[in-house]
Amino acid sequence: MSIEKVREYFKIKGIDGRIQEFEISSATVSLAAKALHCEESRIAKTLSFHLGEKVILVVAAGDAKIDNPKYKAQFGTKAKMLSFDEAEPLTGHAVGGVCPFAVKEGVEVYLDVSLKRFQTVFPACGSSNSAIELSLRELEEYSGFVQWVDVCKIV
Repeated sequence: MSIEKVREYFKIKGIDGRIQEFEISSATVSLAAKALHCEESRIAKTLSFHLGEKVILVVAAGDAKIDNPKYKAQFGTKAKMLSFDEAEPLTGHAVGGVCPFAVKEGVEVYLDVSLKRFQTVFPACGSSNSAIELSLRELEEYSGFVQWVDVCKIV
């Protein structure tokens, strides 16, 4: 199971005890915000895309959406999300639990500037009922991100 990969990854980092698991689903931004008793914008959703032959993840604030002109300016192509069936085999995590931790080799992680409004954010941990609270510095460190990008708009 994907959460076990994330748990092992975080165990090496010494933070596996910070993973929160819920009795209820946290598979969507609104469900995660309810489970965590926080505003939806602080949920760090992870979006998965095809970029040529590779797969990339963009971690963005819960109230952000991909802005197609910004995405094309950043990556040189139109945004093409992975399908539901592609997510797990290509990223290592199923839809509802896609996160930037313990991903398949070759998957690149980008962090969107929409997250920079917050001291801490809540990304998933590989399952549809988990999350972890991280500072932006921790998110940078544990996600192994490539760079910060500006590819979203707040809605």
